[in-house]
Amino acid sequence: MSSSSVLLVTFIGFLFCVSNAQLDSTFYDNTCPNLYRIVDRVIWSAMLSDARIGASLLRLHFLDCFVNGCDASLLLDDSSSIQSEKNAGPNVDARGFDVVDTIKTTLEDACPGVVSCADILALAAHTSVVLAGGPSWNVLLGRRDSTTANQAGANTLIPSPFEGLTNITAKFSAVGLNTNDLVALSGAHTFGRAQCRTFSNRLFNFSGTGNPDQTLASSYLAALRQRCPQNGSGSTLANLDFTSPNNFDNNYFSNLQNNQGLLQSDQELFSTTGAATIAIVNNFANNRAAFFHSFAVSMTNMGNISPLTGSSGEIRSDCKKVNGS
Repeated sequence: MSSSSVLLVTFIGFLFCVSNAQLDSTFYDNTCPNLYRIVDRVIWSAMLSDARIGASLLRLHFLDCFVNGCDASLLLDDSSSIQSEKNAGPNVDARGFDVVDTIKTTLEDACPGVVSCADILALAAHTSVVLAGGPSWNVLLGRRDSTTANQAGANTLIPSPFEGLTNITAKFSAVGLNTNDLVALSGAHTFGRAQCRTFSNRLFNFSGTGNPDQTLASSYLAALRQRCPQNGSGSTLANLDFTSPNNFDNNYFSNLQNNQGLLQSDQELFSTTGAATIAIVNNFANNRAAFFHSFAVSMTNMGNISPLTGSSGEIRSDCKKVNGS
């Protein structure tokens, strides 16, 4: 092999190592050894008074990663130079920001200037799933925080509960997530709540037909209409999983098999004729271990979407604003 070939192979190998070593589950072991204990304690305390908070924190990580990658851009408030992603359509009902701020404040006392807000979101998502009975995984860490936000991107890039499977699949694919990731991550709707406004179109006038969504089981439709009457408040909450709303399990997929998925984007995973997602839903419904394994893998995949590492971005001292602003 020529010297130039050796250099090329060495360079490619170096790039491979760098690209696969950017995030590391042991990233803070020496610089903030009490990190996990602090995150767990804050979230556990929040859950004592708010059964929804785990699902809300998991959702924040999802909302953040789909816009410019997992960089905590979602957490920035409005400023003279920033239009906050919090005010984008898909995010207006997002919650849990106060818990993230509490985690950040506590960590700044324990290990100032060390843990990024982007990593806090990833850790909070993991702890929320575990405390609700779901799987654990090695959370890869080492992300840094953005100094910009992308409100326009938040309005267009985040999958919507009103979208069909084709559009949602395309949005997942655009950030490097495949069909198995789509179904597994949708399984996060095994706990938490949704506002009536996110699914009421399915109850009375679906797609302008004047009729309800035909994929809704009749008994489930009646229950939802009672919960969300036609002229009722759009902010009323309904359980995403009516069978075990506070537990992280695989009942979500059994619900889809019974035409009892709450959101259009949920039910289409099972009710879209010929879709590749149907077999995955059936597998997860019948095999909780398979779902838990896939969910853990897919959370890692999502957490790897375009992270800022090395000297990119910054470690915010306050998750709500860029340092020095």
